[in-house]
Amino acid sequence: MKWYKKVKNASLAAYAAWQGKTYNFSNWAGRMFWGIDNSTLTTNETIFSIITRLSNTMSSLPLKMYKEYEVEHNDTSDVLTNAPNQNMTSFDFMNKMEVARNEKGNAYAVIMRDIRMQVEALLPIDPDYVIPFINRDDESLWYEVMGEGGTYYFHNMNMLHVKHITGASRWAGVSPLDVLKNTLKYDKAVQEFSLNEMEKKESFKLTYGTNIDPEKRKEVVDNFRQFYSENGGVLFQEPGVEIGEIERKHVASDTIKSEQITRTRVANVFNVPVSFLNDSEGFSYSSNEQMMIQFVQMALTPIVKQYEQEFNRKLLTSVERKRGFYFKFSLGGLLRGDTAARTQFYQSGIRSGYLKPDEARRLEDLPPEGDNASKLWVSGDLYTMDTPANERKSTSKGGDKSESEETTE
Repeated sequence: MKWYKKVKNASLAAYAAWQGKTYNFSNWAGRMFWGIDNSTLTTNETIFSIITRLSNTMSSLPLKMYKEYEVEHNDTSDVLTNAPNQNMTSFDFMNKMEVARNEKGNAYAVIMRDIRMQVEALLPIDPDYVIPFINRDDESLWYEVMGEGGTYYFHNMNMLHVKHITGASRWAGVSPLDVLKNTLKYDKAVQEFSLNEMEKKESFKLTYGTNIDPEKRKEVVDNFRQFYSENGGVLFQEPGVEIGEIERKHVASDTIKSEQITRTRVANVFNVPVSFLNDSEGFSYSSNEQMMIQFVQMALTPIVKQYEQEFNRKLLTSVERKRGFYFKFSLGGLLRGDTAARTQFYQSGIRSGYLKPDEARRLEDLPPEGDNASKLWVSGDLYTMDTPANERKSTSKGGDKSESEETTE
């Protein structure tokens, strides 16, 4: 049997294994886990915080299918924006994909299609079970999925794959946690050292003169030992005896400084403002809007673009793309600013003729009014665009005269 036939048969076997209403993941890449999750995601507060913020932000962004700027609905958009599979909502699906992308460097989801080759379900896969490779017969990209029931192969058009940066010699993305390996190791060592130092009891230096007899010396030592074991009390310092505390070399500020270094490095790797990790040292923003602009431009825009291109290329047919269909995330909600900034934006948009009143209402989650609110207006007492110039009133001396002025004359 030729190689490509083996691949075809394996793909058909995988497809058959997923048939049925239960979507039994254990047939191919499922696993039972009875132990404790000791991954970096669950043992490092900084990593958990930044991945939670990124995944929740991506999961909360509105995602819609458009056709030439108008919202459209079909079976494919319903799968992606409502129910990717019977076990997940669209929020859960996006959250799992983004968590896997940031923790492992790659996120995969198999595209299940019905007999008409239309999208039926999207099933996330653990990145540890997937290996991308190039078929040397036709130079196409395939994915090898290692499951409990065998090994399956999927063409790249049947696998959603979002990732971090890749090099010329690889198709899998680089894991941010691998990049931060030394940083996290250093941070863990500092935390363990600080904890050990805090758990240590106070240390003292007991000095007594040579003129103290052994019996008196034993009495002094016993009294001090009792004082130390009781963790306090009254201690009488005998003549010729000196008690001094041994100073610890660990300083709390050292731990704080090392934590700041860790937060800065984590923020750099994930390409987000360090203020997102509650570190304001050396950073200041004139407004929350300015900080969100930096976050959207430097971090979210490349991530969103990658998801959009994956969805457009693999979930839509070439005919649908040529007809103008596309998926798009809305980032406007993150850049809305405060009430004063939004009010100024809506006023300038409506008076300048590039924003309809109903569009402003939709941006504020208010129902559209229709009629004149669905039209574009221009300043000059706000006339609709199709109002003839001779029907517009003017307050300037060189403009058209109003009907009242003509009647007076």
